[in-house]
Order: sequence, then C-alpha cells, then structure tokens
Amino acid sequence: MVKQTNPEKFILDACCGARQMWFNKKHPNVIYQDIREESKGFSKWQPTLEIKPDVLGDFKKMDFPDKSFKLVVADPPHFVSKKLSGAMQLKYGGLHPETWQSDLKKAFNEMWRVLDDYGVLIIKWNDYHVKFKDMLKQIPFEPLFGNISTSGRNSTTKWFCFMKIPKSKEQLIALNQNSPTASSHSFGEHNMRYQENSTEFSQMPKGTSDNANIK
Repeated sequence: MVKQTNPEKFILDACCGARQMWFNKKHPNVIYQDIREESKGFSKWQPTLEIKPDVLGDFKKMDFPDKSFKLVVADPPHFVSKKLSGAMQLKYGGLHPETWQSDLKKAFNEMWRVLDDYGVLIIKWNDYHVKFKDMLKQIPFEPLFGNISTSGRNSTTKWFCFMKIPKSKEQLIALNQNSPTASSHSFGEHNMRYQENSTEFSQMPKGTSDNANIK
C-alpha cells in the first residue's frame, strides 16, 4: 500500500492519460496516475503526445489508503475495444468488451474509497460507445449535478459532480433498521430518475444548454 505522506498532494487524477484536461499539467497538489506509460511517438497521429504519470496504477485497484484525497477526478476510457488501434483509442485507452461494466464498477468504488469525507469526485464521460444511463448503472452513489461540455455529431461529453457526504449515526441506524440494502436502493432510484432526465435532455435541440435538466 502506497502511503499518502505528502499533505500537499490532496488531489488525484485517477487515470490521467496525457493530462489534456489540465491547465497546469504539473500542478503541485496533484498526483497523476495512469495504468500505462507512453513516450512521444507512440501515436503516429499525434507524435508529440506522451503519457507520463507520477504513479503507475490501475484505478480499479489503487494502492492508496482510504480517504487519501480531497478531490478525485477521472476521464475514464470510454471506447469499448479489445485493441488500441485508432487515434482516439491510443489517446484515451479502452474498455474491454466483456468486462467493462464490472471494471467501471470497481473503478468507481475505488475512487470513492480513496476520497475523503466531504471530498468531491468529478467524472468526465463521452457516450460514443457507452450511453450515460448505462454508465450510471455502474455507480453505487448519486451525482449532485452535471453539465454538457461538448456535443458532436455522434457523441456528447458530460461532466458529473459527486460529494462524499458521510451519513450520521442516526441515519445509518435508520437505514439498517429499514433494509440492509436501503442505501443502494436509494442510489438506484436516483439513477433511474437521472436516466429519464438524461433521455429528455438528449432530445433537446443541439446547442441547447440548461443545467436545470441535470438532476
């Protein structure tokens, strides 16, 4: 287990890739993690692209202790493919066609585990291969809000914001008295509502933005 001994490193990018969403790609408070390391030239489409994480690690099973970070961000692979052959797949990585659901579920649970109480988790997702409603089914906790960042001809990118709000002792007792799976049921019900709203949102005219539709 990698111990978090540096109090200045309180942000984790769990699958940083080429750090392209960062303004400061060497932010002093961030640990950049990825499962692979690639030198310049690994992609013929972008010869200057490189993947140089601070920590080589799989976001499905991380070596950090519980509650290590105040902020966790992730732009997970969203292409479903056995081989990384195209420009976008080489750039962003891929999900295995047969295990992507369980892989995402493990990854989201791990990111939640290393997130501190009242910490924030930000997820970026593109629905080119896996639709938002199918991705949300793999998350056992509820988003607070989200938005559309870009909308292309064949896909849309959204951001989702979560906060790890600990339950009080009284809430935990009530949940245990009602049902041992009450918490997961409430998350599931929320995600069903979100999926319905996402369907409605996806039918809005292109270029329309209304955060009130993200619930």
